[in-house]
Amino acid sequence: MKNASLRRRFFERLGSYEQVFGLLDHLPGLSFFVKDRQGRFVALNRRGCEYCGIGSEDDAIGKTDYDFFPKQRADEYRADDLAVMQSGEAILNRMESAPEAEGSPRLVVTTKIPLRDSRGRVIGVAGLSRQVEQLREQPRTATAFADVIEYLHAHYEQHLTTKELAKKAGLSVSQFDRRFRAAFGSSPHQYIMRVRVENAARLLIETDQTVSEIAHTCGFYDHAHFSRSFRRIMNATPTQYRSR
Repeated sequence: MKNASLRRRFFERLGSYEQVFGLLDHLPGLSFFVKDRQGRFVALNRRGCEYCGIGSEDDAIGKTDYDFFPKQRADEYRADDLAVMQSGEAILNRMESAPEAEGSPRLVVTTKIPLRDSRGRVIGVAGLSRQVEQLREQPRTATAFADVIEYLHAHYEQHLTTKELAKKAGLSVSQFDRRFRAAFGSSPHQYIMRVRVENAARLLIETDQTVSEIAHTCGFYDHAHFSRSFRRIMNATPTQYRSR
């Protein structure tokens, strides 16, 4: 009790939280954030700003994931945040693709915890992500998947099978599929499709290629297949997405 009182008095004397949070900018590959119940950023470190594509924390305060990421990815982040806040239970060390510019093959290990006020009510969520290559002791699965994801992002336009990817990871097809679903929350096929769509979305914005040309470039069978897949993931047709 005495030690708890000492700690409380000390932190009450701090002039601002930035003094402590500033340390997080000096940890290589570490992204840190705090959001309120509405999903608005109230704190974000330097690496987090890089993921969002902004220059400073001030550019993120009051905004949400929907201001920086594609809708499907923002939906996933919001669903995780709500699950943590509603259950009061943390998400610990879950492996997923890095939340930066689309097409990145990097993996991160993410942890999210609920934040409570003085009366014990959950008022937000805090989280951090560490790049897999920055971890001192990489789990065998993380190392294997890091190589697979890098290959997948480099060759997403090709016909990739689960059998081929499992072989690269040194796992059986059933082991690979099970661990992939646990790590990324989707099947390998669903993940590949998302990578293709996200790269197509980037090309729709950054180039003057036709929709058909982009469909072929990103590995879709035909224009119709591309449009169906794109709309399912991005909630808009390729033409609608480009016009926005």
